[in-house]
Amino acid sequence: MSSSTNTAVVTGASGGIGRAVALRLARDGFALVVNYAGNAAKAEGVVAEIKADGRRAIKVQADVASAADVQRLFKETLDTFGAINVVVNCAGIMPLSPIAKDDVEVFDRVISTNLRGAFLILAQAAQHVSPGGRIIAFSSSVLAKSFSTYGPYIASKAGVEGLVRVLNNELRGRNVTVNAVAPGPVATELFLKDKSQAQIEQLSKLAPLERLGQPEDIANVVSFLAGPDGAWVNGQVLRANGGFA
Repeated sequence: MSSSTNTAVVTGASGGIGRAVALRLARDGFALVVNYAGNAAKAEGVVAEIKADGRRAIKVQADVASAADVQRLFKETLDTFGAINVVVNCAGIMPLSPIAKDDVEVFDRVISTNLRGAFLILAQAAQHVSPGGRIIAFSSSVLAKSFSTYGPYIASKAGVEGLVRVLNNELRGRNVTVNAVAPGPVATELFLKDKSQAQIEQLSKLAPLERLGQPEDIANVVSFLAGPDGAWVNGQVLRANGGFA
């Protein structure tokens, strides 16, 4: 799709993969809505970087787990730019806990942000994305590995993949694609948190390419799905992981 006057909403865009996605889509020509949950300064930094490159951008605070916040996010986007062409839901959390620990608080928190949040974003995107638009969610390649302590996270991302496939069918005739990107290990603050150097080195060797992904690697995949060359990709989960799984 042509992005000369199009608008992209990126959730979780103040850091990590979301930040890289926002910056890449801005370079591709989109006006950007930089969503953030709590760190206004980091979000403003992303906006400033986009504007310094001559592009339009605003920041909008919204907790993706809050229905009212998500509705406001889409309303502010439409009020500012008039249309929504691409929605990328990057917002997510990854606290780890073994299932036997019975940590319901962790489970509920992960499901609330990662799965409920995806549902709310996808629902609003389905209502408001213009014909020819793109909806992109985030899963994870860790689904194929079933690592210990990842139970809540994997459960949430498996749910996201299910939602993507259902929404793809529900939007028949709308000329809107719905896909998910499933990164492997990526060197972000979210991934590196609470991991020892030995664990990081071990995980970096799992893929045949023998390195961690970089946020830009994933942003490039999103750019493909959001751009003209991705028009025939629909209802898919693209596992961008260097051969990790």
